[in-house]
Amino acid sequence: LFMDLNVFIFQTSGNFLTEFQVKNVPSERIATQKILSVIGECLDHFGPGCVGVQKILNARCPLVRFSHQASGFQCDLTTNNRIALTSSELLYIYGTLDSRVRALVFGIRCWARAHSLTSSIPGAWITNFSLTMMVIFFLQRRSPPILPTLDSLKTLADAEDKCTIEGNNCTFVRDLSRIKPSGNTETLELLLKEFFEYFGNFAFNKNSINIRQGREQNKPDSSPLYIQNPFETSLNISKNVSQSQLQKFVDLAQESAWVLQQKDTDRLSVSNNQPWGLAAILLPTVPNRRSFTKKKRKRSANESVRNLLESLKSNRTANFTETNEKRTVSTQT
Repeated sequence: LFMDLNVFIFQTSGNFLTEFQVKNVPSERIATQKILSVIGECLDHFGPGCVGVQKILNARCPLVRFSHQASGFQCDLTTNNRIALTSSELLYIYGTLDSRVRALVFGIRCWARAHSLTSSIPGAWITNFSLTMMVIFFLQRRSPPILPTLDSLKTLADAEDKCTIEGNNCTFVRDLSRIKPSGNTETLELLLKEFFEYFGNFAFNKNSINIRQGREQNKPDSSPLYIQNPFETSLNISKNVSQSQLQKFVDLAQESAWVLQQKDTDRLSVSNNQPWGLAAILLPTVPNRRSFTKKKRKRSANESVRNLLESLKSNRTANFTETNEKRTVSTQT
C-alpha cells in the first residue's frame, strides 16, 4: 500500500497552521496524483509569483506546471521521479566533459525557440529534452567522437555507481577523471553548421536515435521522430512529435545550414544593417527565406522527373536500335 497525503492550511490569530492527514491508497501513481493535486492548489492560491498553474495528472509522469514571475522560469514539479533525476545527472556529466556541449545545446535551443519549434504549452512540438538528446547523439557521431556513448560510461562504472530504478539499469560512471577526453578539435562554429547538415538529411522515416550505443537504429514503430529513452529503453521520449512538426524542423535545419554556408561567401555589408551567419538563423522565419527550402525541394523533384524521362528515352532508343539490328540479321540470314 502507498500513502496519500492530505494537507489542510488554516489561519489562527494571524498565523498559518498546516495539518497533515495520511491514509492508504492502492497504488503509488494514485498517491502521486493526489499529492500533486494538493501542491498545485497550494501554489495557485498561496505561491508568491506562481502563475499559470496547470495540474497535468494523467500524464505518464504526473506533474504540476507553472511559471514563476520574478525569475521568469517555467517550472515542472513532480514527485518520486528518480529516473528524471538520474537523467539530469547524466546531462550534467555530458555538459562537463567538453565546453562545446553546453554552448551547442544552448544555441540549438535558442534557434528552436526563435522559430517556434518548441513551446511551453504541451503539444506536438519537439521538447528541449529531445533537442538535447539530438545534440548528444550528434556529438557521439563525430570523428573522433566528442562524447562517449552511455554504454561506454556504464562500462567505466564501479560498484558505487551501480544503480537500478524500477527494473531499469541506470548505471554509469560518476568520476569524470576516469573518462578519457576527446581528441576532437572541431570548432563550435563548424559543429553548429554540421548539426544542421546532419539532421537536415537524417533518415527519420526509418532510423531512430540512441545515445546508449551512439548509432542509428531501425525504428521499432511508426512514430515520426523516435528518440530512445536512455534509461527506460522501451520508451520514445519524442512520441508526441507530429509529422508536420518534424518536417518543419528538417526544413529549418536545411535552411540554417545553407545560411551558415553563405557566411563567408555572401556576407552582407554592415551598412545594410542586415544580419548574417549565426545572427541570421536566430531570426524568426520569414516567407521569402522559407521559400528557399521549398524551391530547392521543387528543383530536386523536377530534376528527378527530368532524369527519369531521359532514362526512359534512352532505354526506348536502345531497344529500338537493338530490334532493328535483329531484323537486319534475320533478313540477311
